[in-house]
Amino acid sequence: MDPIQGIKPAKDTTLAMMLAAQKRGLQVHYIRQQDLSVDSGKPLISSRPVTVYDDARHWYDLGEIESNEASHFDLILNRIDPPVDVGYLTASHLLSLAEQQGVLVSNRQQSVRDCNEKLFAVEFPDLCPPTLVSSSAEQIRSFHAEHHDIIIKPLDGMGGRSIFRVRKDGENIGVILELMTAQGQTAVMAQRYLPEIAQGDKRILLINGEPVAHGLARIPVKGEHRGNLAAGGSGEVRPLTERDLEICRRVGPTLKEKQLHFVGIDVIGESLTEINVTSPTCVREIDRATGSDIAGDYIEFLLGCLRGTGS
Repeated sequence: MDPIQGIKPAKDTTLAMMLAAQKRGLQVHYIRQQDLSVDSGKPLISSRPVTVYDDARHWYDLGEIESNEASHFDLILNRIDPPVDVGYLTASHLLSLAEQQGVLVSNRQQSVRDCNEKLFAVEFPDLCPPTLVSSSAEQIRSFHAEHHDIIIKPLDGMGGRSIFRVRKDGENIGVILELMTAQGQTAVMAQRYLPEIAQGDKRILLINGEPVAHGLARIPVKGEHRGNLAAGGSGEVRPLTERDLEICRRVGPTLKEKQLHFVGIDVIGESLTEINVTSPTCVREIDRATGSDIAGDYIEFLLGCLRGTGS
C-alpha cells in the first residue's frame, strides 16, 4: 500500500480491508512498493506486522521488520495508487512471481497491467460516451468540432487530476493539447462532455464481477466539472438503477474472467466512463450510509478462494 502514515483513516478503503482481515483473525502485514525484491528468481518481501484501529487519531501500530520469501504469505492485496509508472509495473511483475509460487494476489497482476483504467472501458464502446484516444491534435480538434463540448484527460491519472473541459468556443484547446500530448508524443482520452455530471459521477464497486447494492455519486462543487472527492466533490450514496445494473451485467463477466476481484466502475448518467482496477475507493462512505460491510465481503470472498470454495 501507499505510506500508511499518510492515509485519511476515516475514508481509506485499504484500511477498511485491513480492519476486515484483522477482525477475521488474519495476521496483517504492511508492505510498501519498495519492500519488494527478487533474488535469483525468488520474490522477497520485507514487511512489518501491523495492528490497525478504526481511530482517526491512532489507526496503526507497526511491528519489527521481517524478511521472507513471498510464498510466506497466503494472500497479498496490491493497493498502490496510480499512476501505473515504472515503479508500479516493477512491483506488479514481482507480485506476478509471487502468484507463480502459489500466493493469491488480488487483483491478478497480469490483468491489472493489461487493463488501463481509462482504456479498459473502451472495450465496451456501446456503454461509453463518444470517446477518442489519440496523440494527434488534428484528430482531437476534429472530435471537438463534432461534439462541441468535450473532456480531455490523461490515461494514467486519478482523483480528477489534469482533466480539462473544452467548451464549444474551443478556448485554450491549443495549449491544453500541447501540454497534455507533450507536443503530439503522448496519447490522451477525449470524451463528449456529459451534462449529467451535475447529478454526480457514480462509483459502483464490484466483488468478483457482482455489484454492491449501492454506489457513491460524487457531485461536483459549483463551477467544477469534476466530481472526484479528491477534487472537492461531495458524496451521496444511492441505490443502483436498472441502467447501472445493466452496465454491471455487461462488464461483470469480463472482470470475473480476468480475476479482477475488486473493481470500481464510474458511471455518469447512462454512460460508463472508467473501470478502476488498481485501488478503487469509496467503501467507507457507502458502509457508513447503508450499514454494509463491503471490505468484509471482499475478504470473505478471498478466504473462499484460499479454501477452494470461491468462484
